[in-house]
Amino acid sequence: MAKAKSTFECMACGYQSPKWMGRCPNCGAWNQMEEVIEHKQKGPKNAIVSNETTTKVEKLKDITKESIPRVQTHLKELDRVLGGGIVPGSLVLIGGDPGIGKSTLLLQTCALLSQQHSVLYISGEESVSQTKLRADRLSEDAGELSVYAETNLQVIHETVKKIQPKFLVIDSIQTIFHPEVTSAPGSVSQVRECTGEIMRMAKSMNIATFIVGHVTKEGQIAGPRLLEHMVDTVLYFEGDTHHSYRILRAVKNRFGSTNEMGIFEMRNTGLVEVLNPSEMFLEERTKNVAGSTIVATMEGTRPLLVEVQALVTPTSFHNPRRMATGIDHNRLTLLMAVLEKKQGYLLQQQDAYIKVAGGVKLIEPAVDLSVIISVASSFNNKPTRGDDCFIGEVGLTGEVRRVARIEQRVYEAQKLGFKRVIIPKNNLGGWEYPEGIEVIGVSSIHEALKLAF
Repeated sequence: MAKAKSTFECMACGYQSPKWMGRCPNCGAWNQMEEVIEHKQKGPKNAIVSNETTTKVEKLKDITKESIPRVQTHLKELDRVLGGGIVPGSLVLIGGDPGIGKSTLLLQTCALLSQQHSVLYISGEESVSQTKLRADRLSEDAGELSVYAETNLQVIHETVKKIQPKFLVIDSIQTIFHPEVTSAPGSVSQVRECTGEIMRMAKSMNIATFIVGHVTKEGQIAGPRLLEHMVDTVLYFEGDTHHSYRILRAVKNRFGSTNEMGIFEMRNTGLVEVLNPSEMFLEERTKNVAGSTIVATMEGTRPLLVEVQALVTPTSFHNPRRMATGIDHNRLTLLMAVLEKKQGYLLQQQDAYIKVAGGVKLIEPAVDLSVIISVASSFNNKPTRGDDCFIGEVGLTGEVRRVARIEQRVYEAQKLGFKRVIIPKNNLGGWEYPEGIEVIGVSSIHEALKLAF
C-alpha cells in the first residue's frame, strides 16, 4: 500500500522542507511554501515513456558525425534566433508576459510547418474551437494543422505515439499534469516532472518540441530553475502591450548563439517580421537636437543602429541623479566620471538621464563613445550632425578602444544613409571601406568631441 509523505515546497524555486516556513531559506521569497503530499509507491515508479529506441555505451572516437539539416520555419527572424532553424529532437521553451503573443507566434509557425510536415498543436488553455478562431485571424493557411486539447500527460504521450508528428507544441507547460504526481497543475513538482517526461519523449522519438512557459511578475519563467537547465533552448518574447513591436531573445541555445534577437510587429493578421530593425528604431528620430546620437551595435550577428538620448539639467539637490534606461547605470556613472576628469565638464551639479530609444538594452562596450557624445551634447546644448554615427569603447584614461565586427557596423550605417562614422583609430586598417560614407578614426574622447561639434 502507498505511504503518504508530506513535505513543504517553495513555489518560487522548488526548495523542500519538512516543515512550513514563512520565508524560503533558498531564494528568500515570502509565503511561498505549500504543502505537497506524495504517495510513495513500493517498487519502481511506472514511467510513461516508451522504449522505442535503446542506447548503448560508445567511445567518442567511434561515433560518426552526422550532418543533421535544420528545418526552416519560413520565419527568418525565428530561424535567426534558433541558430538557423529547428534542430530535430530539440526541446525549446518560450516564455513571456501574458498577452504578448507567445501562442500567436507558435500557432503561426505551426501553420507554416504543417504545409510540409506533420505538426501537432496541444492546447491546455483553449478548446479546439477557440484555437480555430485564433487560427482564422492569421494570414497563413492552418488547415493541415492537427489540434488537440488535453492536459493529462499520459493521454498526450499515447496520442503522440499514435500520430508520430515531426513537430510538437504544448501550450502551456503549467496546465499539464502528471497523473502520478499528487500536487496541483502548475506547481513546482508538476512542472519538473512533466518537463522531464516531455524531454525524454522528444529525444526518444526525435520530435522537435516547443513548450510555452508562464512568467512571474519579476519576468522569470515560473517554476523551478531546473526547467531552464533541462531544455535545449530558452527564448523570451518581450515587448510592451501598448506598442506593436515584439522582441524575441535567446538566453540559452545549445545549437546557436545566445546573443541573437528577432523583431516582429503584431498586427490583426498575426506577427509580421521586421527585416530592417535599424530603420524601425530610427524612424521617429528628430535631427539637429542636442543630446541625441546614433550608435551601431551588434545583436548576435546582426548590426543595429539605435538612438542614444541624453538629458543633462542642473539640480537643486546635493546628490545629482543618474538614471539610465537601456544601458547599465554603473556604466553611465563611470563614463560621466571620465568626461568630467579628462575633459573638465562640471557635472557634479547636473542631473543626467540616458535612454536608448526603442526599448533595446545595450550591454556591449561599443556604445560608450555614443553615450559620452550624447551627454556632452546635452550639457553644451549643441546638436551633433544628423548623419554622424559613433562607435567605440571608452577606457578610464579617456582613450577610445577598438571594437569587434567594425566592418558590419559601418556597412549598416552606410546602408541607412549616414555620411560619416567615427570609430576607434585601431579599427581603421585591414578592411575595405564602403563607398558614400567617410570613416574617421579617433584615439581619445578629446578628438571625438572636436569632430562631433
